[in-house]
Amino acid sequence: MTATRWSVVIPAFNEARRLPPYLDDVVAFFEGRGEPYEVIVVDDGSTDDTHAVVEARVRDVGSVRLLRLPRNSGKGMAVRAGMLAARGAYRLFTDADGATPIGEVKRLEPVLLAGADVVIGSRVLVDASVSVTALPHRVAAGRVFNWFVARLGLRAVADSQCGFKAFTAAAAERLFGGLRTRGFGFDVELLLAAQAAGCRIVEVPVNWADQPGSKVGVLRHGPGMVWQIVKARLRSERRR
Repeated sequence: MTATRWSVVIPAFNEARRLPPYLDDVVAFFEGRGEPYEVIVVDDGSTDDTHAVVEARVRDVGSVRLLRLPRNSGKGMAVRAGMLAARGAYRLFTDADGATPIGEVKRLEPVLLAGADVVIGSRVLVDASVSVTALPHRVAAGRVFNWFVARLGLRAVADSQCGFKAFTAAAAERLFGGLRTRGFGFDVELLLAAQAAGCRIVEVPVNWADQPGSKVGVLRHGPGMVWQIVKARLRSERRR
């Protein structure tokens, strides 16, 4: 059997409406490359028809897999489950809303091939070739959040929260195996662990557009995310 080159993990909670078009885009992109790949959709205890729409794709496309969690466990745990179930030499997680087009893999892949262990899509780094469309209050909240994260020790990362990150298989297995943050703040624990492990982390500007129906609310989830990353920082200190 030919080794899988890319694994794409898509966490999904009640994404029956937004996921199907993006899932079709992901499949079309990798089918066009002519190399072995897999797409793992992790249904994080959805109460809508997310599993049904994915199962329909599974029947039609052999490279699509569905992993169902028995209850809603949080984005961090959904991504962790998918990454540890993946078989690809390179492993990407991306949001179900398609805010970052799957074609942006072409920006991340050369950096992995050049020796990076972790490549982060960034909405903050300036690049004339990319376009970022975001609501003003989210831009402001993101700047404050990233300033706070930097104070906790995550160095030289402009945008920790962009949901488009790629890893080598070795880095994914090491980092996600130790991940404990269940919610939206998991990216920070992941990157702190990568930094502590001496992984080569590279940030790359990507196209991104805010999508309606976001699951993350600045006021609703912000305080919880701050507490999650404080606990992640404490865990990182204890490991040292």
